[in-house]
Amino acid sequence: MGVVIIDGSTVRDFVNDEARFKKSVDETFSKLDLNNDGVLSRSELRKAFETLRLIETHFGVDVATPSEELTNLYDSIFDKFDCDRSGTVDLEEYRSELKMILLAIADGLGSSPIQMALEDDDQGFIKQAADLEASKLPQQPSSAGP
Repeated sequence: MGVVIIDGSTVRDFVNDEARFKKSVDETFSKLDLNNDGVLSRSELRKAFETLRLIETHFGVDVATPSEELTNLYDSIFDKFDCDRSGTVDLEEYRSELKMILLAIADGLGSSPIQMALEDDDQGFIKQAADLEASKLPQQPSSAGP
């Protein structure tokens, strides 16, 4: 597990790097599009959000959430992503909503740095934002021993 230090500008810079953001979102969309039809169904998007465990933990401790409450939550998330009400989420809708979510996270973080623990294999958007910021820092020369 690793620790990153981020603030709102870390996330905002990632979103504003259009090429990197687009590539990252496109890759994530492709992984979620299990049947490769170019759109996300309700169940495909739900699987993605289930991994986030939005309301199933309280400070790291599992709590039981009624399945009806979870279904209502995931349905409302899907409805927000399905901007044209077609019953599916296309890549542009997905990219647009993720951009708004990440910018809202950036606004919430503000300019006060926070420490965030991330899994070593995490390739989520926050980790990618932290990696982008780290890539801009001057590299420290490694000290060679005698």
